[in-house]
Amino acid sequence: MHAVTDETAVLVDAVLAYARERMLSTTTPLDHTATELELRERSGRTVTEDGIGAERALEVFADVLAPACITTDHPDYLSFIPTAPTKAATAFDLVVSATAVYGGSWLEGSGAVYAENEVLSFLAAEFGLPDSAGGVFVQGGTLGNLSALVAARESAVARIGDPGGRWVVVCNAEAHSSIVSAARVMDVDIVTVDPGPSGRLTGEAVRPTLGRLGDRVFAVVATAGSTNFGIVDDIASIAALGDEFGFWLHVDGAYGLAGMLSPLARPLFAGVDRADSLIVDPHKWLFAPFDACALIYRDPEAGRRAHTQHADYLDTLTEAAEWSPSDYAVQLTRRARGLPLWFSLASHGAGAYRDAVTASIQLARRIAGEIESRDGFHLVREPQLSVVVFERDGWSRADYDAWSAGLLRDQRAFVVPSSHAGRPNTRFAILNPRTTFESLVGILDTMDV
Repeated sequence: MHAVTDETAVLVDAVLAYARERMLSTTTPLDHTATELELRERSGRTVTEDGIGAERALEVFADVLAPACITTDHPDYLSFIPTAPTKAATAFDLVVSATAVYGGSWLEGSGAVYAENEVLSFLAAEFGLPDSAGGVFVQGGTLGNLSALVAARESAVARIGDPGGRWVVVCNAEAHSSIVSAARVMDVDIVTVDPGPSGRLTGEAVRPTLGRLGDRVFAVVATAGSTNFGIVDDIASIAALGDEFGFWLHVDGAYGLAGMLSPLARPLFAGVDRADSLIVDPHKWLFAPFDACALIYRDPEAGRRAHTQHADYLDTLTEAAEWSPSDYAVQLTRRARGLPLWFSLASHGAGAYRDAVTASIQLARRIAGEIESRDGFHLVREPQLSVVVFERDGWSRADYDAWSAGLLRDQRAFVVPSSHAGRPNTRFAILNPRTTFESLVGILDTMDV
């Protein structure tokens, strides 16, 4: 299996040819979900004692398995939060695997860590954090939020000791589900605050909760671009309470914080520079492949104190002064998942990223205007970033379901129903620079049939 032979060369060439065709295609279909029975019948048994051979395995993947995966980087994939990796980032993701780079320690991967840290420093500067800020790329926003909150609690324990009750995280009632998940894993309480009709949490709304719970609140999480609506909390007014109440301010910007690269959205994020920690997912609006979340600490030592693992065989790493990424999150073994973003940024420059993010915001505003101009349609909220949520008057959830299924069946688009305050709706999550106004208008037209 590990020898370099003529058969190995044929295998590698076949896999690279498939990858090349996929990356360079301009007509990749949306594809669709298949049932387990359909996949079993079409693929047959693939894991056997003697193997089915590389040629057959690649054939099964290309003809059966891949078409049963919806293409998340398709320009008309407009659900959840899409991905739209640059060709440079996707191509370099192959290199990361091919070179067997280990990204957990400086000792084993100093070159990779150096490149990742250059990207983290660029992002920290964009967000107004000091030059001393730093962090690590982790799997995704859930792990990033968990790791940041663990560091926040450790910092509070060192500062306060016993809070006189259970520790508490405070956040927007519309915050991402991963905040609730992190609190559950950490066995701490979570208190949500109603942001009101705007969806934007303010310091004024948070203050009564902080006054009531006192030292038990070890962290307040501000959302910089909610998943459902793309709403940015009033981070500045929340941060202003920090001096009085002494909490750790964490900013969950998994989707939206990349919006700071655009001058159109940058003013929305005032106060991010006060964050003790923050996250942003490059596999969302920074055009990197799955999976990557940048976790950045104002004071990286707080992260290191919370997360460094100790064992006899790790002494050579933990006693060293060099930067080892595994010390800054809930992980040890790690892929150098920041390298694809580094390569793309180095190749194209930050200006290209600013233009791409700005284009998404402009398109969201344009299609929002189109929706408002149509009889029988209305926006649920005005978009702040690149998510546009709207209703078709009189439609039930069943109507949205049938319409969505028809779009995918016809390979027209992937737009799933959503809801807010008990009312069904749908949404366009616009991140892909190849998404066009004409395509979005065409999707709206299908709702008039």
